[in-house]
Amino acid sequence: MSFSETFIRRPVATTLLTVAIALAGAAAFQLLPVAPLPEVDFPTIQVSAALPGASPETMASSVATPLERQFGRIAGLTELTSTSALGTTYIVLQFDLNRNIDAAARDVQAAINAARSQLPANLPSNPTYKKVNPADAPILILALTSDTLRRGLIYDAASSILAQKLSQIGGVGQVTVGGSALPGVRVELNLNALNNYGIGLEQVRNTLSKANANRPKGEVADQTQAWAISATDQLLSADQYSPLIIGYNNGAAVRLSDVAQVTDSVEDVRNAGMVDGTPSVMIIIFRQPGANIISTVDRVIAALPQLHASISPAIKMSIVLDRTTTIRASVADVELTLLISISLVILVVFVFLRNWRATVIPGVVVPVSLIGTFGVM
Repeated sequence: MSFSETFIRRPVATTLLTVAIALAGAAAFQLLPVAPLPEVDFPTIQVSAALPGASPETMASSVATPLERQFGRIAGLTELTSTSALGTTYIVLQFDLNRNIDAAARDVQAAINAARSQLPANLPSNPTYKKVNPADAPILILALTSDTLRRGLIYDAASSILAQKLSQIGGVGQVTVGGSALPGVRVELNLNALNNYGIGLEQVRNTLSKANANRPKGEVADQTQAWAISATDQLLSADQYSPLIIGYNNGAAVRLSDVAQVTDSVEDVRNAGMVDGTPSVMIIIFRQPGANIISTVDRVIAALPQLHASISPAIKMSIVLDRTTTIRASVADVELTLLISISLVILVVFVFLRNWRATVIPGVVVPVSLIGTFGVM
């Protein structure tokens, strides 16, 4: 008995098997990952270090070089790229494709610890690292603009509220916020005025740091009751810094506003984003490896009204980049091509056989075989 005869003699079992293959393929079709290009997950780690105020040359010699010496000893490292700018250094480490990314991350952390004694003592914090995939690109970019709020406040809402909620959506991997920085107060000193009053830069710095300390206040208590003192020492706006007394000259108090221009600004003024000529804050969304890019974007877009309601109504939210536009068109084109191909196969069979009953066989077999392939994939 041949292999085909088994299915011919058992039509009920054959029918049920065909239906099962079709159902499995139809269910699997909704779960297939969609990407613009074949996925290659490169084991890549990016290390970043910051030393505010340091020149690119200083960052390269005193920060990047000690780290590079340690990273060069890691097994499986195929490429090391270092970029130094004003106050920052970025080092990208790419490993063998068969190198486990988690094991590589442990080696990178050990190398950072080993290089810590060679790094500048005034480095604010240890270098940090994160796992990245250079072959992956953002799937969605949101722009936040406002006619009344400063970009620092918009950035604060984006980084503290929106980025965290977007990261919780299924399929979303990394979420970064750019185009501005956290709110900050900038003090631009007039050196001539300081010289006239006999006040040094270090004296101004000490005054600012002491005035902005957040210290415990304690409590006031008697034999039966206690009252906690609730107050803040932190200064959050320029008008609170301006009246600070930074010294005395001929018995008269010298205030910060006398020797400096104090303005409400952001921590990093060299970080800016524009959309159609309007200053804006960007939220850049990446997907998780293997996630369906179309489903992920659909979930993000569906959550946008709820996310917009969680921030100030003065902030406008818009989509400036959606990578699924071309992907959706490509998928629709592939689906249409498959339907046309199946129709042409059935039509050719009918033209040659001139028998509807004989044409039904390829009319069922061809679609079921394609749909069953989705289940295997």
